[in-house]
Amino acid sequence: MKLTSAIAIYFIIWWMTLFVSLPFRMKSQLEEGEIVEGTEAAAPRNPQIGKRMAWNTLVSGIVFFLFWFVVYYLDFGLNSLPEFIPIRKI
Repeated sequence: MKLTSAIAIYFIIWWMTLFVSLPFRMKSQLEEGEIVEGTEAAAPRNPQIGKRMAWNTLVSGIVFFLFWFVVYYLDFGLNSLPEFIPIRKI
């Protein structure tokens, strides 16, 4: 796997894990009972984005390492998948 491919795959994994982890342990202003004037009631009270991004970087690094291990050491790739649609030779 080339470095550019690895960076692109890590970038995709990072964003996917971020969007999966955003709703966890999030309290809205409506649930807290204190709605700031001019904001939506469903807006998060204290999103802690920096903390979430740090945890997300750690988790996505672990997921990327597992992906890299499977591809590099176990030599699993697209050529390892069985051929489901037979190709007719003409």
